[in-house]
Amino acid sequence: MTSKFSVPIKIISFLFFITINIANGQAQPNQSTLVFYLQDIGKGPKATVSPVIGINGKVWSYNTFGTIFVVDDPVTLSPDPFSTQIGKAQGTITVTSQDGANVNIVLSIVFNNVQYAASTLEIQGTSRQRDNLRELGVVSGTGRFRFARGFAVFETISYNPTSTQSVIRLTVTLAIP
Repeated sequence: MTSKFSVPIKIISFLFFITINIANGQAQPNQSTLVFYLQDIGKGPKATVSPVIGINGKVWSYNTFGTIFVVDDPVTLSPDPFSTQIGKAQGTITVTSQDGANVNIVLSIVFNNVQYAASTLEIQGTSRQRDNLRELGVVSGTGRFRFARGFAVFETISYNPTSTQSVIRLTVTLAIP
């Protein structure tokens, strides 16, 4: 004898089982890793990063809580500043920890090359300035990177304290549905 609920329960259980198996068996989103280089200049007439506001009476610097910077770094294919430019890294950096160890970064990689034209990657998160490798989240994208998710690793590969020029390797690992 079967109860009047046993057939619907069996059907619901079967559908639940099918749903889980389909979800587990779905093709994974396309995953790829891209490597770019940010050409960062901290002072002078060609500065690409500049403080725009900070706490009154304090020096505006990367180590001073409350300082906000704007960024417009060229993005290139190699560490050489004269290599092919494929876009710009544009956004803001805010010193968010009292001791100056952490900054919050909101950065758009705006592509202008043929392969990724009119596309962007949106990166944000806390960067631990004193670490050699800083990992932030890729939270979105447009164009070829629409619905992108992943992470970006920033690594300073060279820094000249006299000119305040840095080359930062940006390794982006993405999952694009």
